[in-house]
Amino acid sequence: VQLQASGGGLVQAGGSLRLSCSASGLTFSTYNMGWFRQTPGKEREFVAAITRSEATPYYAATVKGRFTISRDNAKSTVYLQMNSLQPEDTALYYCAARYYAGTLIRPYEYDHWGQGTLVTVSS
Repeated sequence: VQLQASGGGLVQAGGSLRLSCSASGLTFSTYNMGWFRQTPGKEREFVAAITRSEATPYYAATVKGRFTISRDNAKSTVYLQMNSLQPEDTALYYCAARYYAGTLIRPYEYDHWGQGTLVTVSS
């Protein structure tokens, strides 16, 4: 299984980025997908998740209304559209896949992880 995250970069506060996570080696449509982020010295933090069947999205309170998670099962890809970015959004962003249902907000629930893509928001 491989999860390849991309789309990170440097953006000014108020700007936007779209992250992508392309999956291979698994039946993508049967997996719940999540995005997490992490900064040095801190635990990995839930950002957003989307369920496998109904594509129901879930968001952390800190990003709700600014970020949108979506998926394209035909492309085996999950996206994270990030708008109104703020310096506190600066982090390494990871995508993850989980086969079974769950809360989807805890990192240990996930079966597979991507390598991360760095998002830096300047003030």
